[in-house]
Amino acid sequence: MQTWNIGIIGAGLIADFHAKAIQSLPNARLIGICGTNMQKVQNLSARYDCKAFKNEQELFEYGKPDIVTITTPSGAHMEPAIEAARHGIHVLCEKPLDVTAERIGKMISAHEKAGTKLGGIFNYRYNDAVRLLKKTVESGRFGTLSCASVFVPWWRTDEYYQSSWRGTWKLDGGGALINQSIHMVDLLQYMMGQVESIHAFIARPGHPQIEVEDTAVGIVRFRSKALGMIYGTTASFPGQYRRLEITGTKGTVIMEDNSFKVWKFADKSEEDKEITRNFGMNEGGGGVSDPGAIPFQPHAKNIAAFIESVGNNSPFEIDGYEASKSVDIILRMYDSARKNGFI
Repeated sequence: MQTWNIGIIGAGLIADFHAKAIQSLPNARLIGICGTNMQKVQNLSARYDCKAFKNEQELFEYGKPDIVTITTPSGAHMEPAIEAARHGIHVLCEKPLDVTAERIGKMISAHEKAGTKLGGIFNYRYNDAVRLLKKTVESGRFGTLSCASVFVPWWRTDEYYQSSWRGTWKLDGGGALINQSIHMVDLLQYMMGQVESIHAFIARPGHPQIEVEDTAVGIVRFRSKALGMIYGTTASFPGQYRRLEITGTKGTVIMEDNSFKVWKFADKSEEDKEITRNFGMNEGGGGVSDPGAIPFQPHAKNIAAFIESVGNNSPFEIDGYEASKSVDIILRMYDSARKNGFI
């Protein structure tokens, strides 16, 4: 079995999850970490017994990774992603790919030109409950889909936004939508397909000191003509579980975090009782009030799938184009909100 050498660019909170995930995989080896804060880089590299590099150039030239994961602030993803492509290195990038369509387009083009792979981290997709729900939607059990909505009623303290990049348009790209809610926006389009139109409002009632929104609501219409809603906030104390609701003429499912609170279909199946039993308990994915309270295992599955794609030279399900869809939806929400009068 081939062992893949992987480096991490960025040494913030999420880099720790990447490091744990990489080291948990039998065919991956974490060779090194780089970032702008050398103290954080050295601390993280010491914790995971790998090399500390001063910058990505040093990582690329001396570490010689096969793959790098990017965990820098959102608006600083493009530059290392493009530089990695120039060095013939595959890239798996944290959400969002970047904060503008133009920057994302340059990332995708660079990897297409280099013949390397660009993928995104959307670790929620690798939960068993999500996989089952996707299969059920595709099976047609819902009948005609009428409505699908996502809710992310989370809480972040003022201290959370004291970071130099959080809550800024330049490096965060927005607020509760593009940072916290993007995973659920991704799941919404993953389940329901293309969003045809959006009408949105954003505000910052809980954290007026930041540039961006801490609360957002959008009404969407899918190409299928089903309707839906997107709600995301970091101003809902003390924070509640994220939720996905899908309903149609023959069924309804409500998923809280990774558990099914409602699983009802007109055409009953013998498997329904087992599904309710196996997925009925509240399996919290964390993150409602503490961004560090999430498991690393879904990240490991996401990274493992990317490694398999690279090894087999096969398509990766969350390639640059797929990973950009949630960003497109959110940018359209911001455009709508500006027309509607932000704040």
